[in-house]
Amino acid sequence: MAGQPVVMLVDLVADLFITGTPKRISREAPVLILSYQGERLIPGGGANAVANVAALGGRPLPLGVVGDDASGRGLLDAFHEHGVTTQGIQVRSGYRTPTKVRILGGGKHSIKQQIVRYDIEETLTLTVEEHDRFAEALERWSKEERPERSARVAILSDYGYGTVEPELLPLIREALGPGAILVCDSRYRLGDFRGLDGATPNEEEAEALLGLAVDDDPVRLEKGGNALRELLGAHFLLITRGSRGMSLFERASAVHLPVHGTDQVADVTGAGDTVIGTFALALAAGATPLEAALLANYAGGVVVMKMGTATLTREELRHAVESDPGLLEELRWARS
Repeated sequence: MAGQPVVMLVDLVADLFITGTPKRISREAPVLILSYQGERLIPGGGANAVANVAALGGRPLPLGVVGDDASGRGLLDAFHEHGVTTQGIQVRSGYRTPTKVRILGGGKHSIKQQIVRYDIEETLTLTVEEHDRFAEALERWSKEERPERSARVAILSDYGYGTVEPELLPLIREALGPGAILVCDSRYRLGDFRGLDGATPNEEEAEALLGLAVDDDPVRLEKGGNALRELLGAHFLLITRGSRGMSLFERASAVHLPVHGTDQVADVTGAGDTVIGTFALALAAGATPLEAALLANYAGGVVVMKMGTATLTREELRHAVESDPGLLEELRWARS
């Protein structure tokens, strides 16, 4: 995976964690007063998918929009710190960068618990000029790369804030050239992205698109997964199922992978970003969809044991594979 380029059209979101220690109950209202300890801003939403690709040693090429506000500047600073290019990120004046603010409280030396969260949200509509700038960035990247190092995989991470438009699919596919693989994770409108190569919805999103509940029924899952893959016109579909693992649907097969690790998780925040980042980066490195799904399954099992929005390293992924080789039997079984 090291050094593999991945084009990423994403809704850039900032996750802001504000921590404090309990002080007393307010006299004004029955609420807890915290004594402020500190705060940290880290990439969230589609920006977390970018961070995960970078943490695994890949080379993300993000296309997105941020505002000229503290959250936007914080995201750009975070990308610079991790060596992620920001040439494809546009700064829109007056736009409020989507920011999810979590207030956490607890003892000074204890694990902080989330008390409340509020979201700063603004949906945008891309202008013709912003479309053109995305096209220029794609063209610039294709000219800068040697043919053997050019991007062949793209991630579309749609959180509903307006950057990830279905109309941009042909532009990205043309820029990547023959053999391009486009993988999408869309929170609310996956059905609008027709002509994808792959998608990574969670079970709830898949059920909403199909209009039926799986209810942990293997027959319904198989029927629904195949129907959704055909509806999207995709070559493969990876449905994440929380504590029940993942299911990969291809034209001629369906493979169900049990969850890696324990089903007693610490925090599921951003796990889907880790899954699509690992899955797409593995495809960029030449993995088959099943091999990529196995690696994404390992990766998802690692990050849900971390608090907050998290990434994992190549070393952590390697350790997960070595410590739980049983999952590889799924690959051997599927190939036999």
